[in-house]
Amino acid sequence: MSDIKTYTVSKPYLKIDCGLGEAPFWEEKANTLRFVDIVKSKVHTIDLNEGPSSHKVLADLDISIGCTADIEGNDDEFVFGGKHGYGILNRKTAEYRYIKKYWTEEEINDGKHGGKENRMRGNDGAVDSQGRFWVSTMNDPLVTDPIDEGVLFRLDPDMTLHRMLEGVSIPNGITWSPDDKTFYFADGPTANIFAYDYDTATGNISNKRVFFHIEDEGSAPDGHCIDEEGYMWTAVFGSGKVLRISPEGKLVAEIKLPTRSISCPAFVGEDLFITSAEEEEPDKYPESAKLQGSLFKCSVGIKGRKLYRFKYQGERV
Repeated sequence: MSDIKTYTVSKPYLKIDCGLGEAPFWEEKANTLRFVDIVKSKVHTIDLNEGPSSHKVLADLDISIGCTADIEGNDDEFVFGGKHGYGILNRKTAEYRYIKKYWTEEEINDGKHGGKENRMRGNDGAVDSQGRFWVSTMNDPLVTDPIDEGVLFRLDPDMTLHRMLEGVSIPNGITWSPDDKTFYFADGPTANIFAYDYDTATGNISNKRVFFHIEDEGSAPDGHCIDEEGYMWTAVFGSGKVLRISPEGKLVAEIKLPTRSISCPAFVGEDLFITSAEEEEPDKYPESAKLQGSLFKCSVGIKGRKLYRFKYQGERV
């Protein structure tokens, strides 16, 4: 372990009480950061030129949002993976509309994939190099305990929806290697981050194998991002850490944070902004609970891989 580089973050960039802070996203053109609170159904934003004092709630919604992405040719809105499907939210008015539901009416009426009790929601997601928006879904913990009803979807620019993986329970980080040949997908309950062969032209994935296994008992891989050298930075929920993993699957660095429920990192230049959630055992870990749900920042001296925009081609529900 002595050859593993260690960063230590002792204070939050923004002390905030997110129930489940997630999906930090750098809006590079405006130099703002947006992130969501899945549990409290909010979208937060910060002007990074001004700092933490500029924090505001961009949208206080009647649905949860799990992840967001920018839209090619549209700076007024962004796309999201929400409670019932893919949607678009207006930055100025905070109004949203769905453009593609996850489940058909027949499936809902038959009680499949959430049924009428709406026991599913969107979780993590990312856009690939061809402008397709991948979003994972899972049981909504506010409704029921997660089981293996989750599905990983891929929405193509022409609005066709593909079910890429089924039978997952807590699906998390989604990324690609810099050469676009490998697709990464985190599966919380197994403590594994999986790698797949990725076909850029078709968007198909194959040849599933374990890329990295989280050894810390009671911890799970959550959101992750890729730096320009192809190394992965993954949040480990329950451990108070973000790990840097080489393309060969070797641990090379870690960021230690002052709260355990670390959920997702995202690059802003050479800094990582890191979201967190409520401490699940506050009586057992009172120090962790003091900064639960806060936003953290760590300078790591390397930039992240380019983020792609969703190539949205028009309305369809």
